[in-house]
Amino acid sequence: MEHSILVVEDEKGIREAIAIYLRNQGYEVYLAGNGQEGLDIVEKYPVHLAVVDVMMPVMDGLTMTLKIREKYDFPIIFLSAKSEDIDKIMGLNIGADDYMTKPFASLELVARVKSQLRRYEQILALKNQHLPESSSRYIVGGLELDTLTKQAYVNGSAVSLRPKEYQILELLMAHPGRVFSAEEIYERIWKEEAINTETIMVHVRKLREKIEVNPRKPQYLKVVWGIGYKIEKG
Repeated sequence: MEHSILVVEDEKGIREAIAIYLRNQGYEVYLAGNGQEGLDIVEKYPVHLAVVDVMMPVMDGLTMTLKIREKYDFPIIFLSAKSEDIDKIMGLNIGADDYMTKPFASLELVARVKSQLRRYEQILALKNQHLPESSSRYIVGGLELDTLTKQAYVNGSAVSLRPKEYQILELLMAHPGRVFSAEEIYERIWKEEAINTETIMVHVRKLREKIEVNPRKPQYLKVVWGIGYKIEKG
C-alpha cells in the first residue's frame, strides 16, 4: 500500500527537510505552511498520516486536529518546541496519536511514521474483518457492541467511536468482569511493548464520555485502582 503523508509546518526549512526524509522512504508527501492549508489538502487528496506542528499562524495544529477528527481517523504526530507533560496530554486528548519535541532526530520521526502507519493498517484490517454471526454482538446491560458493523449502542442509541476506542471497548466487552492492566491493553491493541500507557488513560476517559450517562460515576467501564480496567458484568 502506498502512503501519502501530510507535513504541516510553518518553518520552511523544517518542512522541506522532513519531506526529503519521507520521500526517501518512498512516501508521497504533501506540504502545508499552516493548519488551514493542511485542512484544504486533506479535503482534496488522500492522506494516510499527518505530521503537524502545534504553533502556527492562521490556524494552529490543535485547532486543525480538532477539525480533522470530525471526519477522519488517520494518525497524527504532533511536533512542538514544548516538552511539558501537560502539552503532550492536551495533544493526546484532542486526537493526536504521537508527540515529538523539537529538536528531533529525523530517523526517529521516520520510525514513528512507520509505526503509526502499521497500526493504522491493523485497525483498517480489523474493521474489514468478518466474524462469525454467533459472536457478532456483545451486550452488557444497555451497552451493546456489534462486531460486524463495528457500531456501539447505548440504550439503543448509536455512539461514534474512533478505531482505537472501538478496539479497547471490544477487548473489555469480550471479557466482562475481567480486569486488564493498562500495559496489557496497550500491547494487545498496539501490538508492541508498552513503554508509556498515558494514551490508555486518555482513551478510557473518551470512552466513558461516550458510553456512560455520568462519566464521573461509570456504570460500565470501571477502574480497579492499582490494577487496571474492566467492563462490569450485567
